[in-house]
Amino acid sequence: MFRLLAGPCVIESEDMVLSIAEEVKSITDKLGIEYVFKASFDKANRTSIHSSRGPGMAEGLRILKRVKDELGLKIVTDIHESYQAAPVAEVADILQIPAFLCRQTDLLVAAAKTGKEINVKKAQFLAPWDMKNVVQKLEEAGNKNINLTERGTTFGYNNLVVDMTSIIEMKKFGYPVIFDATHSVQKPGGKGDATDGNREYVEYLAKSAIAVGADGLFMETHPDPDNAMSDGPNMIPLKDLEVVLQRLTEVYQVICKQHISQTKRS
Repeated sequence: MFRLLAGPCVIESEDMVLSIAEEVKSITDKLGIEYVFKASFDKANRTSIHSSRGPGMAEGLRILKRVKDELGLKIVTDIHESYQAAPVAEVADILQIPAFLCRQTDLLVAAAKTGKEINVKKAQFLAPWDMKNVVQKLEEAGNKNINLTERGTTFGYNNLVVDMTSIIEMKKFGYPVIFDATHSVQKPGGKGDATDGNREYVEYLAKSAIAVGADGLFMETHPDPDNAMSDGPNMIPLKDLEVVLQRLTEVYQVICKQHISQTKRS
């Protein structure tokens, strides 16, 4: 079954984080999906200086540790500065490198040296084959526990487009490729002082990514996306998540059957 990295964009409150994690765990347990809880303790790349960023590293890690300890879930969260790698690695199972920072050598090396699994989002301005240099930095720092994530490519002003062949190209590096279904529907800066988006397209793009061989999905979800602190226009309403994941699971099962059939014929 595919892997799911999911949760709210940013930690808004301790109770909300625990509630979302518990509900998504219940859904993924039912569907047999490997689940990793995601939430950011700091959104360092918000559009406006007045935008909410989250509780900060110390408080955020305390909350994420509660999720890990009480629900038995693995944790993935972003780091933005090299000094954050070691303390975050004490709680998180996967260190995530944001797309805008995927070429930051010191950040990549610091993350790699923790020995933890690293998930690097491909920058909106990079071609998929350019990620070979990112992979090489991590490998030469001694870490081959790598995931690469497709999250859309800049397409004119305030818009992204997804080239699904990017997933195929990045899989050639020999590492799992994840598709970020919610950030791929962003309209960066589309509201002037905040990011806009089209959450109605999330499921369609996720189905396409699974069809071309994505090994996992990244999705952000929230009980009330329209009033979320960050990335609300892109997130899946929590009440809709089970139905969406059920349909994605059905697509994944069809693709797996086709792969088995092709393997037998060859």
